Amino acid sequence: MASIQLKDVSAIAQAELFKNLNLSVSNGESVGLIAANGRGKTTLLRFLAGQSEPSSGQIAFSRGARVGYVEQEVEQDQLDQSVYDFVASALSDEQRDYEIWRVDVALAEFQVPEAQYHEPLRKLSGGWRRLIMIARVWLTEPDILLLDEPTNHLDLAKIVQLESWIKQTSAQVPMIVASHDRAFLDNCTNRSLFLRPGISRYFSVPYSEARAALEQEDAAAEKVLIKEQKQAKQLREQAAKLNNVGINSGSDLLQTKAKQLRKRASDIEDNLKDLHKERHGDITLANRGTHAKVIMSFEDVTVCAPNGDKLFSIEKELIYAGDRIVVLAENGAGKTQLIKKVHRAFQSEGSELGIWGTPSTVLGYADQEISQLPVDETPENFILQHKGVGNARCRSLLANIGFEFEKQSKPIGHLSYGQRSRLALLSLRLIEPNFYLLDEPTNHVDIPGREMLEAEIVEKGATAIIVSHDREFARSVGTRYFEIEKRRKRLVEVASPEPFFERMSH
Repeated sequence: MASIQLKDVSAIAQAELFKNLNLSVSNGESVGLIAANGRGKTTLLRFLAGQSEPSSGQIAFSRGARVGYVEQEVEQDQLDQSVYDFVASALSDEQRDYEIWRVDVALAEFQVPEAQYHEPLRKLSGGWRRLIMIARVWLTEPDILLLDEPTNHLDLAKIVQLESWIKQTSAQVPMIVASHDRAFLDNCTNRSLFLRPGISRYFSVPYSEARAALEQEDAAAEKVLIKEQKQAKQLREQAAKLNNVGINSGSDLLQTKAKQLRKRASDIEDNLKDLHKERHGDITLANRGTHAKVIMSFEDVTVCAPNGDKLFSIEKELIYAGDRIVVLAENGAGKTQLIKKVHRAFQSEGSELGIWGTPSTVLGYADQEISQLPVDETPENFILQHKGVGNARCRSLLANIGFEFEKQSKPIGHLSYGQRSRLALLSLRLIEPNFYLLDEPTNHVDIPGREMLEAEIVEKGATAIIVSHDREFARSVGTRYFEIEKRRKRLVEVASPEPFFERMSH
């Protein structure tokens, strides 16, 4: 039986990520690894994969255990390999001579179409690359499997497919899964580890139950914090009085007692430093508002694939101010093409037949590849280009979304995808739109960020058309739901997203 044992494992980068982490994982356990962006999830997975060493502590595996680690992205120099060659490269030379058939088995297990076997990875969607990366590692027959953000770029059908595979596979192979997708964690993990700079928290239940228990612990700790802060303050006040009396009376005993009280106060304050306060960058949006009741309309619109093939049609739909429309569809039905078509219509009036937008509309657009960010520029220079932003405000804005000073002057291409997502959302806020067009806005955004983005979209009351495979996000922000019926090739409004989610789960 394969297992992992962690004893007093710590990680310190520029700041402490986690410390004195103790954990045991064995067969039948799939652990959801939860933390904000940049708080140590990938660092811990790399420790477990043997790619780097912890600052302190020990990691032990059951004898002979092989660890499989699926990273977040394919290496750039591998993108020109064919799918088949990429997966086969996990085999030894001897295995490729006699066991090449295992590549077909691994690809079939993740339902990769045979037509893609000899396509270069570069031509495939991010979702297919993710599944192919998992197939490649699974081919090595690991005894323990580590998955870093496995749902990034996956559509809902593939997320559900992966959930089912993890639930089935983790019975024999222990897994640790880092993810920001709350529904995914609930559906395929049975343990939860919240990484924290002070004391990390481990629960033997899935994410939502663990989150509720964690919030209760934090609330109790907050009460203790307030009580002990008050006690430390009182001790210091008493010490000051005793010290003054001791000096005035010449009593060494009173001065010694004052010193003892100060020491007790310091001990209490030192212990309070380990109480956790989540630190993450703010995500805020803007809505300049509009007097128009109708923001845009569709009438006899046809949405096509890049090659010109018809994907679906829209007979007639009106988008009213304040509508938050979530578009539901299977992969390949045309969600992204719809977003791009609406974007083109607002960029150039009359460029897309059948789409009309009110002249007072100010569009905020973000695609799922975050392509609006100039990767060779620095965050500082990018934000300074926005109207009304000077040097001091620029530094403050970037600090508020979690960018330390040194990251503000590094090229955007060197930032993590989570940091890029926050930068893109900051840029949208500075435009002050009244209509948001968002294609997978939660890709790479951590759970605190997703929850802040949900709250901002709802509270600011901006009109929006949103594509998202995050079920909790879609439920939270949507006021109307449009579904692309792939078989009938048409867009229809539905009362709720739940029937679609239910169909995708079977």
